[in-house]
Amino acid sequence: MKQLTIKKEIKGVGIGLHKGEPIRFSMQPLDSGSGIVFYRTDTNTYIEAIPENVVDTRMATVIGKNGSIISTIEHLLSAIYAFGIDNLLIKIDASEVPVMDGSSTSFCMMFNETGLQELSGNKKVMRIVKEVEVTEGEKYVRLSPSDTLHYHFQIHFNHPAIGFQEYDFAFSKQAYIDKISRARTFGFLKDVQMLRSQNLALGASLENAVVLDNNRIINNEGLRYNNEFVRHKILDAIGDLKLLQLPYIGAYSAFAGSHRLNHLLTKAVLEDPENYVIEEVDEAYGEKLAKVYA
Repeated sequence: MKQLTIKKEIKGVGIGLHKGEPIRFSMQPLDSGSGIVFYRTDTNTYIEAIPENVVDTRMATVIGKNGSIISTIEHLLSAIYAFGIDNLLIKIDASEVPVMDGSSTSFCMMFNETGLQELSGNKKVMRIVKEVEVTEGEKYVRLSPSDTLHYHFQIHFNHPAIGFQEYDFAFSKQAYIDKISRARTFGFLKDVQMLRSQNLALGASLENAVVLDNNRIINNEGLRYNNEFVRHKILDAIGDLKLLQLPYIGAYSAFAGSHRLNHLLTKAVLEDPENYVIEEVDEAYGEKLAKVYA
């Protein structure tokens, strides 16, 4: 099985979640072994999507280099992972990826429209062979050995519209499109008001997030899935773990996981070579993997 990139350039524009300003971006094919690379056109800075370049995880996953940052990369990276894209150049003229509708479905539609192409290099996968866990109080994120890629996520919010939710997700590209990609980011009205007083979340709206007051969801259309909140957490986790750079085979599980814990998990996995093996995809496994990304 060969590495993948997109067939042709993608161009788009969207609103930044925090600055509230229009952001122009494009995505271009890259050769084998290049990985996922962001380029700030306004500062002439290349920033590779790798754990070493993560500079903040408080409200989103943020990468940076030489004083330039790109925030809220997780939704785009989530779609990139779901489509099996190994190499891509993302050009952007601002400090954040557009929030689009708060999910990754817009990026999925872009990849479907442009199509994918095989490159000369063989695809490699990271197989998790030793359990790795990061904890913070009762919160945890974990990667365990498994023959398939599987997610189990639990959340608990003291809010009548959320409460306790959990979701099991067996990964494939089509299952991701159907069951995960449309799950939107969410936030609380009281927090939005506080953030705006700090000149943050200026682009947040009912068009790009599920917003809750003290008692209910205030979006007129309601939820896209009855457990959209926990599904979005899986969407985020897939994007955050794309920073491992290779497709990984293992079982991810979490309770109250976050961008911070996911980042610490990627670092913990990579810091000990006994946690994983990197395998070039042979013909037999390539056929299986091709069905996953079909």
